[in-house]
Amino acid sequence: MKLRVEHADDWWEVEALFDLCFAPGREALSSYRLRDGVPPVADLCLVARDEGGILGGAIRFWPVAVGDRPTLLLGPVAVHPTRQGEGLGRYLIEEALARAEGWDRVLLVGDASYYGRYGFEARPGVIMPPPTNPDRVLGRDLSPEAWDGVTGQVTPKPVS
Repeated sequence: MKLRVEHADDWWEVEALFDLCFAPGREALSSYRLRDGVPPVADLCLVARDEGGILGGAIRFWPVAVGDRPTLLLGPVAVHPTRQGEGLGRYLIEEALARAEGWDRVLLVGDASYYGRYGFEARPGVIMPPPTNPDRVLGRDLSPEAWDGVTGQVTPKPVS
């Protein structure tokens, strides 16, 4: 699989992949309120395609703030069902995070048992829009001690 930055002409295919991999109504989730009207962090939105150009996976990131601290919001990330179990999700996550130069911390809403393997841990005191289960709010330092003392409401923060 080859990774590259998502282009505008990938958009519909990536959206179809997210629709396939997530429950209907995924856009009703509270994390989507943080994405409304805010462009993603384009350099970190990646697609993975095989040698035939078939989309195997995609990942997107969005700019948010926790309190007043700029933070990356990871998600969605999806791997086509025919490519699952090949390590493509890990490849997407690790490669995107390695490219996150200039960012100190990343946040997501997900399962600690899955995302813990990538260094994500619970972030009590970080308040996502309702109705988010606080146990699913996870974060990871991208620079040393970046989450130390960072708490508060998560809000959209377009990159200027």
